[in-house]
Amino acid sequence: MEEIEVGLRFARLALENGEAQEARRRYTELLTDTSLTGLAQLRQEAEYGCALATEACGDRAEAIRLLKGLRADTERPMSVEWQVAVAVALCRCYRDEGELGEAVRVGEALLGGNSRPAWTDALIELGSTLLSVYRTRGDLLRARHFASELLSAAELLGTPRAIVAASWNAAFVAQETGRGEEGMSLLERAMAIQSENGGDPRNLARLRVAYATMIVRTRATDVEVGRDLLLRALRELGESSASVLDKARCNIELARAELALGHPREAVQYARVADEALRESGGEHWADANLVQGQALLLLHEDEEAAVALGNANESFDPAPMRRRAQSWMTVAEAYDRLHDHDQSILAAQKALACVGL
Repeated sequence: MEEIEVGLRFARLALENGEAQEARRRYTELLTDTSLTGLAQLRQEAEYGCALATEACGDRAEAIRLLKGLRADTERPMSVEWQVAVAVALCRCYRDEGELGEAVRVGEALLGGNSRPAWTDALIELGSTLLSVYRTRGDLLRARHFASELLSAAELLGTPRAIVAASWNAAFVAQETGRGEEGMSLLERAMAIQSENGGDPRNLARLRVAYATMIVRTRATDVEVGRDLLLRALRELGESSASVLDKARCNIELARAELALGHPREAVQYARVADEALRESGGEHWADANLVQGQALLLLHEDEEAAVALGNANESFDPAPMRRRAQSWMTVAEAYDRLHDHDQSILAAQKALACVGL
């Protein structure tokens, strides 16, 4: 028992310190040890930790398999707290993998319907993750109503963890529905509470990325401040259990900030880091990295490389017309127009129109 607990502690420390590959190796070794047989709670902890380490390594498909296995194991029933923790991780992995329907089903299985349990910190965090899925798929009407419900529930609980979780994604719903300053206020409050109360370093770094992103998007005079916050967050992500995707997103936002500051060469450098990290998995985040890279290369008059990056983005964006992607398609259209590829420009503009129902 002592050896297993020490092994779990070292695996946990490796993950928290940003050594995702080492953490995954340690958790895998523990799971192959027959000593865990019959020790249900410790085995659950090892399987959950292995899933988080696997996600941090960028292998979300395998992380999903591990998390689904945990949920399906009827011989080792989980406590409500464990069920919620696994649901948060599974909902997040499905969202980041682009399987939004599955992400919604996981979140709503615990939160939907008339049998919803009383709100707790953990359920608020699950609700915030589900809110991010609604926002990702462009369901802003439902997102706005659910954000209000989450914020009210967090205020009633009054705990720092609940207020931070609810404010985090509610801020971006506010920003995307034309209430940018309200979104900034929510994120500023979340940042103040999280900084004061400490907690998971990964979450603090990710929240800093969100806050800096909001600054870059809504306050043109403070872009440099946002860029500096992103640089700090990137260092913090590297020293935490942050995933490959977390770091790539930060690099993409840094590239956008450098573009806004008129530094296309620096933007290309950050975008290429994200491009390389996400190339194997592809998807919309890889498309974002290529889109900002293409924009920066155009400003540097490197048209051939810009065309390759834009082609990658064009092929990787989700073909479903989602409102949140309208601006991305318009950016693609304008970039192709600058390359004098008018056919591709028209196609991208038509996709932008489809995203807003026109």
